[in-house]
Amino acid sequence: MPGGPSASGEGIGASAPKSKVAGIAMTAFAAFGGILFGYDTGTISGIIQMDDWLRTFGVPTDDLANHELGYYLPSSRESLVVSILSAGTFFGALLGAPAADILGRRLGIMASCLVFCLGVALQTGAHNLATFVVGRVFAGLGVGLVSTLIPMYQSECSPKWIRGAVVSGYQWAITIGLLLAAVVNNATKDRQNHSSWQISISIQFIWAFVLCAGMSYLPESPRWLIKQGKDKAAAKALSRLTSLDPHDPEVETELNDIRVALKEEQELGESTYADCFRFSHNKIALRTLSGIFIQAWQQLTGINFIFYYGTTFFKNSGITNPFLITIATNIVNVFMTIPGMWGVERFGRRSLLLWGAALMCVCEYLVAIIGVTISVEDQAGQKALIALVCIYIAGFASTWGPIAWVITGEIFPLNIRAKAMSLSVASNWLWNFGIGYATPYLVNDGPGNAGLGAKVFFIWGSTCLGCFIFTYFCIPETKGLSLEQVDLLYQNSTPITSARYRNELIAQDLHVSDVKGLEMHHDEKEATEKV
Repeated sequence: MPGGPSASGEGIGASAPKSKVAGIAMTAFAAFGGILFGYDTGTISGIIQMDDWLRTFGVPTDDLANHELGYYLPSSRESLVVSILSAGTFFGALLGAPAADILGRRLGIMASCLVFCLGVALQTGAHNLATFVVGRVFAGLGVGLVSTLIPMYQSECSPKWIRGAVVSGYQWAITIGLLLAAVVNNATKDRQNHSSWQISISIQFIWAFVLCAGMSYLPESPRWLIKQGKDKAAAKALSRLTSLDPHDPEVETELNDIRVALKEEQELGESTYADCFRFSHNKIALRTLSGIFIQAWQQLTGINFIFYYGTTFFKNSGITNPFLITIATNIVNVFMTIPGMWGVERFGRRSLLLWGAALMCVCEYLVAIIGVTISVEDQAGQKALIALVCIYIAGFASTWGPIAWVITGEIFPLNIRAKAMSLSVASNWLWNFGIGYATPYLVNDGPGNAGLGAKVFFIWGSTCLGCFIFTYFCIPETKGLSLEQVDLLYQNSTPITSARYRNELIAQDLHVSDVKGLEMHHDEKEATEKV
């Protein structure tokens, strides 16, 4: 995986020493919101297997041979409980656009925490399935808002030379949340009262409080402040992020680039959702569709099959302690995200996405082939399955996991950024909902179910092949460019030729204001010659 030249030229903090950590630490803290996302999606996998939860929300049965507890969870209820969070997050992601534009990125994140806490409170106090499901919906609204606002905030506030790693930190926080959920579930699973699942759920109040309290000390996005016409506040916010004086030439250059790019978009009129699909020299439609589809393909890799239904799948595969295997897969997910955070700035976005899709495709086909050819008593075969699943998770964690969020955060122009990002993240959650709802019917045995079991990995392997093809034709290389330079990249290259033009932008140290200034000078010269 060859890497391009190191980033240079303008961008937030470009002239400040790279050892300055204040701005990086501030934007990296926002990634803590990923713990809300990861923990909430990860905890349900273990909760639905807990004895007391099944007695409270499950269905009684006389089939003690298959259900020793005397209660079980039908596929319909399992689908509803697991996937309803994603229905809430879908609408939360769409609400992220007005929240970001009206409240701002920072206050929007803080408001999201309050919505999330309402959902956690309803789930913790629930004694019937309806209340639990409503709680899952409200928690989903909060998570959906956070999943739109945080990558947006990080992308707009991070130094360009480390933006990919900072935004990847959001995915890393998601993996930490998943791991924490697995650890807490394993610690409480043997309790035979409501505390077994109430502890797992109520811990989420802590994550929301830490995020909300921390965001109150962080600056607002300077790009949002410029859009609101608050130039002095934008200069102050940018100075905090760069550790430079508000009147420093570097701060002025960055703010001027933002103004020029915003003015060009605003000259086309007030943006609407329809404008996100506008065919123009700026390739808005391609960029919006790329964001929507990269989030869809991320879900179609099949990763949430492991984290939503992994406990159930490993149990049905004959593994004696599926809770511990779930912890092991989450540990792989956490630690293999770290190489991805480094590699996204070393090797670039596009190449890692291509290599990651290829690796996952191979692993998933092998899991499917081995899964259908061995018996549940074959211990060597079961270990091979676990090993391949771990390699597959490692491939996802170091490539498609973080980089899909990086791409979504940096390919949209400012005027439509909130709306386009909300559509992209909503796509993530729509597919998350669809996969979460359909999987029990695809995998489980019994009437009305497909009973695919391990054969479902043939589907995930094929979708990973689709990920490879999509990346090759649709995703450009944006490593080391400012958000405004990404506009120039789309205007003057294609995804396949983007790496070459990106190198030119960096080598010539081109600013958006420079390019626009040259165009205006050229137009004025032509007009003078005609006179």
